[in-house]
Parts: sequence; C-alpha cells; structure tokens
Amino acid sequence: MSRIRIEGLLAAFPKLVGSGKQHTYVETENVRYVYQPIEGLYLLLVTNKQSNILDDLDTLRLLSKVVPEFCTSLDEEGICKYAFELIFAFDEVISLGHKENVTVAQVKQYCEMESHEERLHKLVMQSKINETKDVMKRKANEIDKSRIERGKMDKGGFSSIQSMGSMGSMGRLDSGFGNDSGITTGNNFGSGTGFGLTSDVDSFSSKSKGRPSAAVSAPSKGMGMKLGKSQKANQFLESLKAEGEVIVEDVRPSANSGRSAAPPPTDPITLTTEEKLNVTLKRDGGVSNFDVQGTLSLQVLNQDDGFIQVQIESGDNPEIKFKTHPNINKELFNNESILGSKDPNRPFPAGQSGDGLGLLKWRLQSKDESDVPLTINCWPSVSGNETYVSIEYDASSMFDLQNVVISVPLPALREAPVVKQIDGEWRYDSRNSILEWSLLLIDDSNRTGSMEFVVPPADTSAFFPISVRFSATSTFSNMKVVSILPLKDGAAPKFAQRTQLVTESYQVV
Repeated sequence: MSRIRIEGLLAAFPKLVGSGKQHTYVETENVRYVYQPIEGLYLLLVTNKQSNILDDLDTLRLLSKVVPEFCTSLDEEGICKYAFELIFAFDEVISLGHKENVTVAQVKQYCEMESHEERLHKLVMQSKINETKDVMKRKANEIDKSRIERGKMDKGGFSSIQSMGSMGSMGRLDSGFGNDSGITTGNNFGSGTGFGLTSDVDSFSSKSKGRPSAAVSAPSKGMGMKLGKSQKANQFLESLKAEGEVIVEDVRPSANSGRSAAPPPTDPITLTTEEKLNVTLKRDGGVSNFDVQGTLSLQVLNQDDGFIQVQIESGDNPEIKFKTHPNINKELFNNESILGSKDPNRPFPAGQSGDGLGLLKWRLQSKDESDVPLTINCWPSVSGNETYVSIEYDASSMFDLQNVVISVPLPALREAPVVKQIDGEWRYDSRNSILEWSLLLIDDSNRTGSMEFVVPPADTSAFFPISVRFSATSTFSNMKVVSILPLKDGAAPKFAQRTQLVTESYQVV
C-alpha cells in the first residue's frame, strides 16, 4: 500500500464519521474503518472488508490499552511527543497485517529492549571501574607510605649524606691550595698565592665551608645511605637464620668493601694506596678490556704535621703512567720520587674526609692475558633434558685474592640448581636467578678450582655475562711509601700505610 493511498483513506475518515452514532465502524466500497474515541481523538484501524470484525475489535481494544502506557496525556501534543514510542508499540501488536498474540506487559517489555547481554556488559564494566578505583587507592597508599619512609630516611641520614657528598671533592679539582681563588675553606696550605680552578686531579682544599674536623672519621663513600637501613637489614638476616637459611655474609663484599671497612685513622699521617680494576674477558679466551686506575691519598690529623714530603717507590713497569697533582713539585717527583708541595712553607691540609687528599694518580692498560689476576672458564653442555655447566678459575701468582665471589646468571628456574661438585661455598639467589660461588681466600694452596652444577635445558648464552668481585692487599704498581721527610726541625711524624686492590667491573662476556 502506497503512501498516497494511506493519506487518501485517512482524509476520507472524518467525512464518514457521523455524530450521535453508537456503532464504532464504517464500511466503504473497499475498506472498513474500525475506530474508538479516546477523549478528543480517534484510534483508527483500517482493514479490508474480508477481515473478521471480531478480531478487528479485539485488536483495537489492545491498541487502546497500549496507548496510555506510553503517553502521559491523551491529547494531540502528548501523542506527537511519544509518536515513535507508539509506532514501535503498534508494530509489536500488528505484524504483516495480522494481530500478534501478545499482552500489554509483553509489548512494554519488548519496547524497553531489556537484554541479558546488555545487563551483563554493564555489570562487567562497573566491576572493572570499581576494581580500577581499588587499585588507585592501593597505589596512592603505597606512594604515601614510601614518601613517609623516605622522609624519615632523609632526616636520619642527613649527616651521613653530607659526609658522603664531601668525598666528591676527591674526584676533581675545585680549587688550589690557597683560598684566593674565590672559595673559602677551613683548611688550606695558606694564603697569598692563588691557584687555578678545574683540573683532572684531586684538590688540596676542601670544597665545603666550615667543615668540622670530626669529618675525618665520617664513613666512606657508599655507606652513608645505608646507615638508616642497617638495623632492618640485620633483623631480616637474623629472621632468615632462625628459619634455617644459610646466610653467607663475609664472602659477599661490595666493590668498596675494603675501603668501607677501613677504621678511621689514628696515626698522625695516613697514606692510602688504592687501585681499581676494570676487566672484560672473552668467554672463548682473550682480553677485551684491561684497565687499572690507582690513587695515592694523604690524610693529616693535625695541621702542624702537614709540613712534610713523602718519599715513595714503585715497580719498574714502564706501562704505568703517573700523574701528579698540579701543586706538587713535578721535577722533585721525577728526579727523586718525592711528593712535596711547590711551596715548602705551605703545609698539607688536615681534616680531609674519606681517604684524604689525592697526591698521585696512575693508570695501566694492557691486552696481555698474563696480567689478568683471575681467569674464568665456563663450559655449558646440554645432555638430554639437563644442562651440565662446568666452571673453573685460574688465579695468577701475583696476588692473594680475598672475598672472591663469582656470580653466574641462570635461566628462570623453579628450583635451585643441583651442585654436583664445588671448591668453596655456593648460594642461589632465586629472586635475581644468580648462582654465587664464594671463596674467602685464593692463595698458593688453591690457585685453581672448579664447580659443576646441573639445570634444566637452556641456551648456553644464558650463563653469561659472569661477574667477579674480589680484593687484594697488593697492587700492580707495587706503590710503597718509604718514609716521611719533615720540612721543619724535629722528628718525622709517625705514619701508617694502607694498600688495596678492588674490582670496579670484572666480567666474562
């Protein structure tokens, strides 16, 4: 039926309806109008003359019940406002020209389009929103707690941070011996002659102003931030020991263990010789990088003992390159191996923090594998459902190595590796998946050693890079302080000498 046909039928209906008639239908030559007055409007049903009048009346009554369910007011304005809702409702009652067997409640339910999938989707979305809010609250609480703990640590370790920061002056030259360069210091060689700023060697003057003399006994670099945590760490270790865990503490030093363990100086003069070793070895043999950097530092307790010169001697290794402080008399050092100030009337400063004042630096670089103090050979081999890893070390006779720790990375494991044989002790770090092989001392009695363990099948590259840590009481340069030469009348002050070799980076890649 076309639109024009429908508009023509509707236009003819008002002319056919008479006033005062009791019946509710009108017939024409082709169609039948079945209608029902609703206040000032008519609810009209147009059918053909062959349709059942009783069915038509039943359909009309159902439609008359549906209209008030969707329209708040039964006038023209209310009908126009909810026109689309009425069209959808009528479509549920009449389908393809025939009445559907539905009730008013069913029609209303169908029009509301309630679906189980939609409700489930809304519930899932709301659940995700609630879960996200809970996670946000937990994260906010964790951030607040970490801020509070960090605040407590900052307050408790302020003095330690100061002492740690003061050691930064050991690595650079910020001023000369005097204070005419624009930086005021508590201890200097004197005043009257200014020296340039900026150099590659250590400074004889302290950078911070008004540093107390007690800073001499301050903890060394790297330990200041640990003071606030030592008590908690000890409690944690004690609880692990009580549960039966084996804790290896003495054989797991940090890179600066020898330096941090040194007691505060008690002698009038203390000289510290330290060499830091950076080595990269190839897994198939050979040296990729070998670099030794050494420093000779001076600590003076009392200012009166600063009028001295230092007589030194070192091995005859032409590969070692020495570099003196700019304020040291270089000619005197080259000719007589004596470290002294260019101006004999200016004393070395007292009360320096850390290892003191850097007087001399040197460096050694080599590609010769015979210079390497400790070589590591690792042989992983896959056999069936297991990987057998054999590791051996070979230590040079040049040094007696202390607190040796060989760290071997492992693939992710559910259980600890099975150690078949080992010279020394072992520990498995499950969190970082690292097997640590520890030896307290390597000397002439155990220059070589081996370890063998078994893990599930894994790629051979998973066991590299291997990291090594150790320390020694002798150095490559064989640097020694022969004597202290006083510049004033009187006996030379007593002095003590500390010597150590530590690893800064030592890997097999």
